[in-house]
Amino acid sequence: MTHSVALTAPGGAGVGLRYALIPVHGFGIAVATAAGMLDGGAGGANARVLAPGESIPFGAQPVLVAETTVYGAKCVEEMLLHWGGLPKPWLVLVSDAPARPVADARYLVRALEGRLAGVARVPYLPVLRAVRGPDEALEHKDVRAAAEKLRRTMEGN
Repeated sequence: MTHSVALTAPGGAGVGLRYALIPVHGFGIAVATAAGMLDGGAGGANARVLAPGESIPFGAQPVLVAETTVYGAKCVEEMLLHWGGLPKPWLVLVSDAPARPVADARYLVRALEGRLAGVARVPYLPVLRAVRGPDEALEHKDVRAAAEKLRRTMEGN
């Protein structure tokens, strides 16, 4: 587990932040791009990745970000075992391959759904292998389309 989580009291830093992203098995281009997708060009005002050990800002929706591997699902399970009384997090699953997740990963995520506010899926985006950062990734229309779908899913539209 890479993060411990707690809530920051009202009046603390981050008030107004909509999504607090927590990478469950490390920070990489998928996590950085998911943050950019949810931020929607607001310069980090709507969504940002929490540093290891950083508390979830009061009022922010916690968002776990994982790849669609068995390891990713197992890391989500471990994090949820220690989640405690915090608000239920969203889970954003970023596809790591142009195929659906293996059965063990799908079954484990399905078993965890009751502990989550929801599950949103980001399709495999091959451009993530060739960009220098999330801003460059968001210049591509397939990434922008996935971002729009992700925001709609999490906003309930």
